[in-house]
Amino acid sequence: QPGALERTLEAHPFVPQAPSRRAERCRDIFSMQVAALARKLKGAKKERLVLGVSGGLDSTLALLVAAKTMDFLGLPRANIHAFTLPGFGTTLGTKTNAAKICRALGVAFSRVDITKTAYRHLKDLEHGGDKDIVYENTQARYRTEFLFDKANQIDAIVLGTGNLTEVALGWSTFSGDQLSHYHINVSVPKTLVCYLVKWVADE
Repeated sequence: QPGALERTLEAHPFVPQAPSRRAERCRDIFSMQVAALARKLKGAKKERLVLGVSGGLDSTLALLVAAKTMDFLGLPRANIHAFTLPGFGTTLGTKTNAAKICRALGVAFSRVDITKTAYRHLKDLEHGGDKDIVYENTQARYRTEFLFDKANQIDAIVLGTGNLTEVALGWSTFSGDQLSHYHINVSVPKTLVCYLVKWVADE
């Protein structure tokens, strides 16, 4: 229609369509993440990191950045303490993925099943076991508590894994996965997380 205002909305506004530009963008962002984490560790006078790995893309990207940062600082990758913390709904696939990438990167890896502890907490709350918000948040909050306490125990900082999209949508548990000492992916939207992980794998 005459006088109508139209504009094109990109489905992936932060991801260049041209492969060469996309690779350049990924290289720049990954380098910035590594440099920022290195500066954080130096400023905090820490040499160890603690993070939870689920086998998903967000924690995979955080783990890749952590590994490259240790290389950059001349520190052993074993200074990265990665934990998979399976609970009520954890699938075998995600647990397997988490273990594989941790072993491939040479980081310290442990599996701690939080099911028993989470059920104990629900019992203390006199919760009926319904799969409601309390049921879900119990797991996220205990995972965060575990990671922070472990960081205190080994003189490390907790590396967060949540991305910009989750923050913008509020897709996290308050006082749970929303918290960390440093959120390495907090400026990276979810669509770009996918491309960054693929770029690191290709490169």
